[in-house]
Amino acid sequence: MEQALDTLPRRLLHNAAARPDHPATREKDLGIWQTWTWAEVAAEVRAIACGLASIGFKRGDHLAIIGDNRPRLYWAMAAAQCLGGVPVPMYQDAPANEFVYVLNDAAIRYAIVEDQEQVDKMLEARPQVPTLAHVIYDDPRGLRNYAGEGYEGVASYDALVEAGRRHGEAHEGFLDAEIAKGRPDDVSVMLYTSGTTGKPKGVRQSHRAFITAAEGGIVFDRLGADDSVLSYLPMAWVGDHLFSYAQWLVAGFTINCPESGDTVMTDLREIGPTYYFAPPRIFENLLTQVMIRMEDAGAVKRWMFHRGMAVAKRCGAEILDGKPVSLLDRVRYTLGDWLVYGPLRNVLGMSRIRVAYTAGAAIGPDLFRFYRSIGINLKQLYGSTETCAYVCLQPDGGVKLDTVGPPAPHVEVKIGENSEVLVRGPMLLTEYYNRPDATAESIDADGYFRTGDAGIFDADGHLRIIDRSKDVGHLAGGAMFAPNYIENKLKFFPHVKEAVAFGHDRDKVCAFINIDIGSVGNWAERRGLAYSGYVDLAGKPEVIELVRECVEQVNAELATEPGLAESQVHRFIVLHKELDPDDDELTRTRKVRRGFVADKYRVLIDALYEGRDVQHIETQVKFEDGRTGKVAADLRIVDAKTFPAATRKAA
Repeated sequence: MEQALDTLPRRLLHNAAARPDHPATREKDLGIWQTWTWAEVAAEVRAIACGLASIGFKRGDHLAIIGDNRPRLYWAMAAAQCLGGVPVPMYQDAPANEFVYVLNDAAIRYAIVEDQEQVDKMLEARPQVPTLAHVIYDDPRGLRNYAGEGYEGVASYDALVEAGRRHGEAHEGFLDAEIAKGRPDDVSVMLYTSGTTGKPKGVRQSHRAFITAAEGGIVFDRLGADDSVLSYLPMAWVGDHLFSYAQWLVAGFTINCPESGDTVMTDLREIGPTYYFAPPRIFENLLTQVMIRMEDAGAVKRWMFHRGMAVAKRCGAEILDGKPVSLLDRVRYTLGDWLVYGPLRNVLGMSRIRVAYTAGAAIGPDLFRFYRSIGINLKQLYGSTETCAYVCLQPDGGVKLDTVGPPAPHVEVKIGENSEVLVRGPMLLTEYYNRPDATAESIDADGYFRTGDAGIFDADGHLRIIDRSKDVGHLAGGAMFAPNYIENKLKFFPHVKEAVAFGHDRDKVCAFINIDIGSVGNWAERRGLAYSGYVDLAGKPEVIELVRECVEQVNAELATEPGLAESQVHRFIVLHKELDPDDDELTRTRKVRRGFVADKYRVLIDALYEGRDVQHIETQVKFEDGRTGKVAADLRIVDAKTFPAATRKAA
């Protein structure tokens, strides 16, 4: 009797048998796309698994995976699962000292990493991680002399595979027997939370959880083996694990790994994926690049773009959703599609996309509408590491800008005390690793996971996320204060890269703002405005005035939104440095660590609310080479125009 396809390794073997010659993985190497079929991938995974077994890896062991999106790293995850082990992907841009906590917490003995940079981090961390015995590297460049004393356990991927082939020949049937031992409720992966509010926690998810989540999304969006995905987001992020790994194995489509982080946009255009996933910051950056190019374009092209976008803003999203639109607007939109939207989608690499998703943080409604208005079927997911990336899914033709859709298949959602969103279903975490206290605290007696998010259901059963429960507050006058909502509206502007709003228990809202040095730098160069770097540019009166215009536009919009008119930004500061994960101000998924930022820049918050016009500050920063330094500046504090509450006009 054929074994059920209830673990991810069995899904891999099924694909290799059902579609052996179908492309499973592509990678761009030295400018040329390399392709591996499902049969070739399965053979490679078998060799890696047997290689791991030959050096002692066994059921229940943890395997650290560190690097950019590389086929061999995805295959290594599958290999660990074949042996009943647990892959632990980690953020490749983290410094060695941040690795130490996770390596020790997970008791990592084995690591497969991308290149010399990651090997060096492992060697730097190893004195503080007594369990770390084996470091396997994929890219051999620069590692020829990594042998002998001090380099014990360091070996190449090719050597591991060769050892695996010998082990497989000597132990015929070994790996098939190990795969047969797997159970759907076995832990398939351990993904660490971003650590927004404290130390990261190891989220243990089962094969059943990720297969259920993958199947739900596949059926919902009609995905199949002929779809193609660009895999470029951090492998440690739950979104990548769902879309580039679990759905890859369940649907049998093709994943494409870019040559490098710098070539993602070029590779995106070359591949032309049908299915795309990115966090809001990626879509923000893409829009910023578009606006920069338009500002540099000739007068005719700029006029055509702005006229076309006016039409798209008015009716584009409605046309995409199949809603009634006047014949004249439909004709105008068709013309705009020929001249503006189609070429724009092509430049963005999205000409073939049937569905695109964003998650990881709330996306601003203006940014959301922009992409849908030009014909890109963008939807937003709501979920977390603990829920296998999503809880709700937005149906085609029923996408609302201010909601995340109804609950996904197999998912139950209810609203608890203090408007907290509670979730139950087969995609929930098994447990937090070695944290029974945290597990018990997060899951109630009825099996509902406490998301920590505040939300409400609308009349159509769509969930609207207001903010993090802990972040939603009230102004001193009693009005609701939702900082993330305000921040997302500010970040819609290409000149604003990051924003942090403050206002809980205060009489007004104030904000920190990071400029986007690419967008603002381009703007400054066109005006002949010289600058020496970020600090100099951020302090220019012309730049501050540019940011003021953005803030005041947001205030005008907030004035028309029920319950939010009191949340207009009264005063702001353009920060002298970018908020950075290396300085602990952002998580590795680039979420603001709000409490940390508030404590670190307390003197600036006090200056905002005490009515000062200028505030001096010195801030310690970490450089890429590990050194530290200080950045000092006299920051100007700016008053922004606010508007009386008004009623939004009907669309």
